[in-house]
Amino acid sequence: MRCSACLPTGSPCCQNQVSPDTDAKLGLFLVISGFLISLFMMHLRRIGLIRETKTPPDRRVALTPDQALAVKEQFPDIDLVVQSSNIRCFPDQAYRDAGVEVREDLSDRDLLIGIKEVNVQELLSEKHYLFFAHVAKKQAYNRFLLKEIIRKKITLMDYEYLTDEQGNRLIAFGRWAGIVGAYNGLRAWGLRTGSFQLKPAHQCLDREEMNAQLKGLNPGAIRILVTGGGRVGHGAMETLSLTGFKIVTPEEYLFSDADEPLICRIDPWDYAARKDGRPFELHHFFTHPKEYYSTFQPFYTKTDLLIAGHYWDPDSPRLWELSEMSRADFRIRAIADISCDIRGSVPCTIKATKIAEPFYGFDRFRQTETAPFGLPEAITMMTIDNLPGELPRDASGAFGEILMKEILPRLLQGDQNEVINRATIVRNGRLTGRFSYLEEFVQEGADD
Repeated sequence: MRCSACLPTGSPCCQNQVSPDTDAKLGLFLVISGFLISLFMMHLRRIGLIRETKTPPDRRVALTPDQALAVKEQFPDIDLVVQSSNIRCFPDQAYRDAGVEVREDLSDRDLLIGIKEVNVQELLSEKHYLFFAHVAKKQAYNRFLLKEIIRKKITLMDYEYLTDEQGNRLIAFGRWAGIVGAYNGLRAWGLRTGSFQLKPAHQCLDREEMNAQLKGLNPGAIRILVTGGGRVGHGAMETLSLTGFKIVTPEEYLFSDADEPLICRIDPWDYAARKDGRPFELHHFFTHPKEYYSTFQPFYTKTDLLIAGHYWDPDSPRLWELSEMSRADFRIRAIADISCDIRGSVPCTIKATKIAEPFYGFDRFRQTETAPFGLPEAITMMTIDNLPGELPRDASGAFGEILMKEILPRLLQGDQNEVINRATIVRNGRLTGRFSYLEEFVQEGADD
């Protein structure tokens, strides 16, 4: 059995690698090492907010100008500076106006905080970094990044693995992905049917302007289905609730023929069942996904627009198989796949799209990519993989609030509950114990 923090990695669980006769020694070791690590972290006093260097560019930032100032006031011993950027959603002058220094050179910083992966040419040796690294699931496209982090003796902490003692993530952009993803799904439907037009979210100043676009929509008797009960799914429901469309239960959704717009959100037990016929158990589903099969078929016969926001394990069943898409009762005509698992749970998600070009079409008979609009046999697909970047000011502000409340105090004042330790993938150029399974992954790319 694996804890939820280790589920995505495919590695042996961090909680199940020690024999009972070594528990006492290990417990003492963890207490001492945790104390030493906490002392070490407390010396990370010179902090730099780095500019985003990934392509395509991301305009988000970990702390807004007001939040950066609040950090300086909350932690008087902290020396916080911001690296100059001409793409950030908050201009350099906004930080200067808040009383925060802006500069180019961050070579004197101890801790460097960003959002997305850092361009390998920008990595500074022997520094501490905090960002979404996307390496712990053996993502091949970031193997060279991990190799360089190790080579440069960097300490890497990953937001994705900042969890509490129950394995729940403490900080994420999932809610904002859901908020924007649902909006883009509606926009796709409007463009497909010609019934309405919505301004692209990234052209809106903020969420308030985006929300205003949803007033008075008249799409006809559309049926919208949202999958997932986490941050993403609930974020999507936040946006959809602004339309005023009727929200119904799964049972009502499947058996109602109401001639009006309907919205429904479903959980894993609504679209998956155990192969052995026993009752659905969520924990069992997460830990033994191979023992389940999809029961989604009734939903695709009743859905026009699917907004997919559920977590998917490669060992769990897909919602449907490609062969089912040519069936006469396959009703879905537009999909906003927020989770964006390529050829995963939504099998017609064949690529990630970008904010500038969010849509493509998928021919459900030929199973090939085609134009997103104008072809009745094509499913309109939206698969942007950095959705929060469309509302960077709002998403950054919400993210910064959690960073200030949950993460920075542990980084700067001690990490008694091992939150930072659990999220540290590399320490001083060496993979930590929890992430030692990446050693082979790194070696496989020896010639990169």
